[in-house]
Amino acid sequence: MAEARKSAKSAAKKPVKKTAAKSAKPEKKEKGNRYQFEGKNLQTENIVRGEVVAKNEDEARQKLARRSIKVMQLTKMKKARAKKITQADITIFTRQLSTMMKAGLPMMQAFDIVAKGNPNANMTNLLMDIRNRVEQGESLGDSFAEHPAYFDKFYCNLVAAGEAGGVLEGLLDKLATYKEKTQAIKKKVKGALTYPIAVMVVAVALILVMMMFVLPSFKKIYEGLGAELPGLTQWMMNASDFFVEKGWIIIPGLILGTWGLIQFHKHSFAFQKRVDSWLLKMPIFGEIVMKATIARWSRTTATLFTAGVPLVEVLDSVAGACGNIIYEEATHEIRSKVNQGISLTSGMQSANVFPNMVVQMASIGEESGALDDMLNKVAEFYEEEVDTAVATLSSLMEPIIMVVLGSIVGVILVAMYLPLFSMGDAIG
Repeated sequence: MAEARKSAKSAAKKPVKKTAAKSAKPEKKEKGNRYQFEGKNLQTENIVRGEVVAKNEDEARQKLARRSIKVMQLTKMKKARAKKITQADITIFTRQLSTMMKAGLPMMQAFDIVAKGNPNANMTNLLMDIRNRVEQGESLGDSFAEHPAYFDKFYCNLVAAGEAGGVLEGLLDKLATYKEKTQAIKKKVKGALTYPIAVMVVAVALILVMMMFVLPSFKKIYEGLGAELPGLTQWMMNASDFFVEKGWIIIPGLILGTWGLIQFHKHSFAFQKRVDSWLLKMPIFGEIVMKATIARWSRTTATLFTAGVPLVEVLDSVAGACGNIIYEEATHEIRSKVNQGISLTSGMQSANVFPNMVVQMASIGEESGALDDMLNKVAEFYEEEVDTAVATLSSLMEPIIMVVLGSIVGVILVAMYLPLFSMGDAIG
């Protein structure tokens, strides 16, 4: 590992190039159906398998005959659907490529198998473009860097370090493990936040329906009876009148306001920073977000450091990968201090965003020369903490949300039926 780290340092110091790759022209796509075949090569007498594109089965057989292949089996393949490429797709691809290369398959063949077997047409095109660039002489790291929407600086730097150190298979395995763990932790945090938000949306929708459609029916009944309404009922009826008159403005306003807020968050750095800060300070949720961020920060730092990337370069990549602007700015501050010769531990301590345990573990790692191992232990500890916190939160949130939602609906129902109870008392 030490030799791989030393041999990778020279390549890792250089930022990953983003060349235009003019020589790698996009592959011209054939129109038609894809057929998977198994046949006998009449020239070599060998059994061959592969794919051919043709309009129909007869044309496929003719194409194969021109290649001196006697068809034994021909199967029409289902057309891949073009879907949006997600980070989950990139994670699965990384694991598949790592597994195949560790099994001894050449990289080009591994790319072919993964690309052509992918059910997402967009993913297939992306992987075939990367394969073509590598075939034209580009490095794998540079080829990935041509698609920054899917492969970030951290991913490209790690691949480049693996190529330079001759340990690409091992680093792809570590990269796949890293992405699987970070995806899992992100999914858990999103799941913890999604449930209460979804229930709140349903509650708001339910209240709007009751205010705009149910209460007006009761109002007509009470007006016909000419009874004096109790204070709570009158207040509810006034609120219902407001929703009936303004509801068709309120509902589109809520939808547009939510969409506008999401867009503003995407394009405003100051607002993103405020939201990230607010998330960290939230009761209960804030602790989960903090632990998830530290777990990701620790695992990213450990993975890059294991690859032999210099610490300054590591921190530069980690800043953009930690997923929270508060920690991103803190990492930039730590990087600046490390660049001046100050230790990582001192930088982390002065940043004031890491718990004492994390700082102490990093300090032990620096002193013993096992920083990557210590940070991996920190990541594992906080990932387990997030698992426990999310499980506890889920069990607590369900009854709390049901009580709150039931109380709101209960007050509305009491307000609707209260005049009937009053009339019954008067008659009695």
